[in-house]
Amino acid sequence: MKIHALTTKEVFRSLVTSGQGLSEEETERRLHEFGLNEISEVKRKNLPARLLDQFTHFLALVLLFAAGLSFLSEYLRPGEGMLTLGIAILAVVFINALFTFIQEYRAEKALDALKKLLPFFVTVIRQGRERELPARHVVPGDLILLTEGCKVPADARLITTADLKVNHAPLTGESEPVLRNHEPYQGEFAESPNIVFAGTTVVSGSGKAIAFATGMGTEFGRIAHLTSSIDAGLSPLQKELAKATRIAAGIAAAVGLFFFVLGFLIGRSFWDNFIFGVGITVALIPEGMLPTVTLALAMGSQRMAKRKALIKTLTSVETLGSVTVICTDKTGTLTQNDMTATTVWADNSICEISDTLPEAAQDVMRAALLCNNARVIDGNYKGDPTETALLKAARKVLDDMPAERLFEIPFDADRKMMTTVNTVAGRCFIFSKGALEKILSLCTHILIQGSRQTLDENNRKHVFETYHALMDKGLRVLAFAQKRPENQGPKDSWNKEIETNMTFLGLIGLHDPPRPEVPEAVEKCRQAGIRIIMITGDAGRTAAAIAREINLVHGAPFVIEGQELEQMSDGTLRKTLSEQETIFARMAPKHKMRVVSLLKEEGEVVAVTGDGVNDAPALRKADIGISMGIAGTDVAKEASDIVLLDDNFATIVNAVEEGRTVYENIKKFLTYILASNIPEAVPYLAYILLRIPLPLTIMQILAVDLGTDMLPALALASEKPTPGIMKKPPRKRTERLLSAPLIARAYLFLGPIEAVACMFGFFWVLAGSGWAWGTATVLNDPLYIQATTACLTAIIITQTANVFACRSRDESFFSTGFFSNRLIFLGIAVELLLQLFIVYHPLGNRIFSTAPLSPEAWLVLVPFAFVLFFAEETRKFIFRRMKT
Repeated sequence: MKIHALTTKEVFRSLVTSGQGLSEEETERRLHEFGLNEISEVKRKNLPARLLDQFTHFLALVLLFAAGLSFLSEYLRPGEGMLTLGIAILAVVFINALFTFIQEYRAEKALDALKKLLPFFVTVIRQGRERELPARHVVPGDLILLTEGCKVPADARLITTADLKVNHAPLTGESEPVLRNHEPYQGEFAESPNIVFAGTTVVSGSGKAIAFATGMGTEFGRIAHLTSSIDAGLSPLQKELAKATRIAAGIAAAVGLFFFVLGFLIGRSFWDNFIFGVGITVALIPEGMLPTVTLALAMGSQRMAKRKALIKTLTSVETLGSVTVICTDKTGTLTQNDMTATTVWADNSICEISDTLPEAAQDVMRAALLCNNARVIDGNYKGDPTETALLKAARKVLDDMPAERLFEIPFDADRKMMTTVNTVAGRCFIFSKGALEKILSLCTHILIQGSRQTLDENNRKHVFETYHALMDKGLRVLAFAQKRPENQGPKDSWNKEIETNMTFLGLIGLHDPPRPEVPEAVEKCRQAGIRIIMITGDAGRTAAAIAREINLVHGAPFVIEGQELEQMSDGTLRKTLSEQETIFARMAPKHKMRVVSLLKEEGEVVAVTGDGVNDAPALRKADIGISMGIAGTDVAKEASDIVLLDDNFATIVNAVEEGRTVYENIKKFLTYILASNIPEAVPYLAYILLRIPLPLTIMQILAVDLGTDMLPALALASEKPTPGIMKKPPRKRTERLLSAPLIARAYLFLGPIEAVACMFGFFWVLAGSGWAWGTATVLNDPLYIQATTACLTAIIITQTANVFACRSRDESFFSTGFFSNRLIFLGIAVELLLQLFIVYHPLGNRIFSTAPLSPEAWLVLVPFAFVLFFAEETRKFIFRRMKT
């Protein structure tokens, strides 16, 4: 059924309704048949499935496997603490999963709350009476009343109109309101002027329409369904964590296998070797990495929320920090969406619009005042944003004048102009406004120095030069003309023939100012190596002007419009995307998707901003989708990863800085956590090779990984951005989270220093009590227990120095500011208090098989902290000198 081609009577007949609307009984039947007028949620899993996801990612699976090995070891050889270790690991996985789930659930609820801020009601006619009801109860066949400012609740066919203009920006991306009518149309459905679509807004005028599609049957619903079928894939951080986990698990497994084989070579039994191999493997798996990463991301999301960015999934925090390209809309994101008339050109003179203007400029402003459908109601301006801006400026310049409109030829997209016939103080005038090329083609004369002169080629050339000069200033420019008819004639005699032999008056420049923060944000992106590509539904010239104003482009940008894009091959488009100054204009949803897909295929990490339902597929396809919290549609918010609560592009740049900081901080605390793996593994190596008592027990390793190390690691996760973080290029896709330099620093430099300290502490206690090499010990021997306690304490003491060393990879600790991160001191204080509990409290002694140490033991071990700290400072100094 081509509903746009039908007459009003045929529309009523095809939808089985009438001018009186539906009956309540028929409404209930159709509501049951078609369902509520709602857009289904975009591919949202149920709560149990989403909670289960937290247990099935790679790092969680590795930890679950480690817990399984612990339980197996306990079964084969009870009483060695492996049961406690297994339970502790399970607790870590469960608590982490629950915490992540709660964080993301809270973000989802915050998003739901955003949707409910503005309840959506609509006026319909049912059984001949007007009723206001929630839009979700509209059904096909409902007769809807459309008035200025209301939101269209469903796809509908217009049956009456009165100067009705609709803003299609949420659907098409084009901010220019379009005139609608109710006449049958034989062309393409998408271009039909008698159709209004769900989610669009009435800018001016009024009308009646019959709903023919609701819910998922609308254009909104069709795009939402397309969005739900797109697989966004894993975020960069999720991929990196999986790789880092494989590396850590691979190292642990390799070490475990090494000790298993080594045991055979020195004559140990199979089960002794197996239990020992399992123990060392579990010990080397960084159990603390999962909760620390999760908490670091949660802290980053909270910081972003304070900066007006709502994070829906925790890994989105870091993903934004790795972005290389931002594809952004223009209106409302880069600009304030607040059109203002700023400049008038008349009589070969450019003036800024103010209270006093030359007479020629006042003539232009009078045309802007009267050839205008905006109006003032109760002190508020109502109507099209462009016409509202002209009305505000004209009322500022001109006094009230007695005027009456006799006739209007309305604006439409093809004519690009409008004309009105007015009487002013008893005299008849014809005024026209619109695109310069249209208005100038109708003019034979121009007003210069108060006299009507012939419009010759020199005048035309000068007008176009002025027009281009104003456009180069980032202004949207409208032209104005007038005519004094010789004979007024009856009203029904007016037609388009009046738009001839007109007199050109001048130009008015309008400015939608960019947000004041945007130029600085654009410059920050440039310094950070992030490319910004404007993808908008607006015209190319308007987009290019705004791009120049915010310093997004510096020369003549390469502007591609939708129709041109359709004719481009993928190869040509790839080449075009390599240009540094490219703008995409008049983009449809499929065009935006194509651009984003090709950018991702080229290896870019792509962020996409959007507010309309037309943006939803691209938001979903991008590495990071960013929707608008104020102007954004529900479909866009559902499809995105981040919601900007202030719709401000500068907020994206702030969030990028936070994301980069999160990634940098993750590397800092990973270095800190992994460094302690070496002093945990060396005692086992010494136990096998040197045939000494085991210097460190499994439970003592657990005390470090899941106890004392946690808060200092979180303190490192809260480090502020390092100076110049936004002056570095985005990290390469080939850069690993567990990079070779990080592993070398942790395993080959910091870790060995800690291992020397812990083994020294172990032997110092034994030697101080007369222990001789080869002397047998038993597990409950007080001397042996005290020696393992000294080994554990040495690790804790050196880790307190390590946390300061890890605050920066290359810069000296003294340049970072001693008190710039006070959480470091809190973390160290808690770490030491926990260690005092483990060493001196009976309960701690019983759980971790420890015994009290003498003050001398602490004094002997503390210097190792200084050794580690100054060794690391020396390494950093040498690195900086070599780099210089």
